[in-house]
Amino acid sequence: MPCFTVTGEVDPFLHVTLEAGEKIFCETNAMVMMEDTLRIKGQMKGGLGQALMRSFTGDEGLFQQQIEAVTGRGDCLLSPRLPGGIALLNVAPQAAYTLSDGSFVAAEAGVELRSRMNSVGGGLFGGTGGFIVMEAHGQGQLAVSGFGSLFTLAVQPGREVVIDNNHAVAWSSSLEYEAGLPPHASGGFFGSLVGSATTGEGLVLKFRGSGNVVVCSRNRTLSTTLLQGQAG
Repeated sequence: MPCFTVTGEVDPFLHVTLEAGEKIFCETNAMVMMEDTLRIKGQMKGGLGQALMRSFTGDEGLFQQQIEAVTGRGDCLLSPRLPGGIALLNVAPQAAYTLSDGSFVAAEAGVELRSRMNSVGGGLFGGTGGFIVMEAHGQGQLAVSGFGSLFTLAVQPGREVVIDNNHAVAWSSSLEYEAGLPPHASGGFFGSLVGSATTGEGLVLKFRGSGNVVVCSRNRTLSTTLLQGQAG
């Protein structure tokens, strides 16, 4: 099976080693370097319908890259679209993951990315894929990225975990979640609204159940805006 390794302290690479006949798929423009035993091509994974659904998430294209070891063992280096860390997740039949906008980097061929409709609250509040989100199903390793450093939180039954909407990268699909305003000491909707304005905390995601949530240290929306401004 392909070997995924995160290498580098700041803005790391995803180093992938493929044996002959093995393949992975990754986001468009992710490939930085590959040995000549490997071949790369663009493909519309999952067919036109799923490709169109993925494109509606806002940060995913119609096509993805497929890298295959054709003539022998080989290595490649992949890089996320935007600066930040990389987390490796193990996808299994009973361990699917939901991905936020633009967090997908690469996955083994046994992992399938499916698009589905988001909850009304999540779709309206955005930051989690709008009205359409991606889920990773199947079997194999999945690499996701986010702005800044990444940390994996374990959500336990009986306790609700509140995470800023723009810091959630990926989470176990088994978790229940809803978007809303952060709870404040004054209580009630009006109190939460006033508290949100005075503390600077905007919309949040409230997770319940049993599973993991990957969070990033930087606000993804603000970072994207700053980077686009610098590019312009």
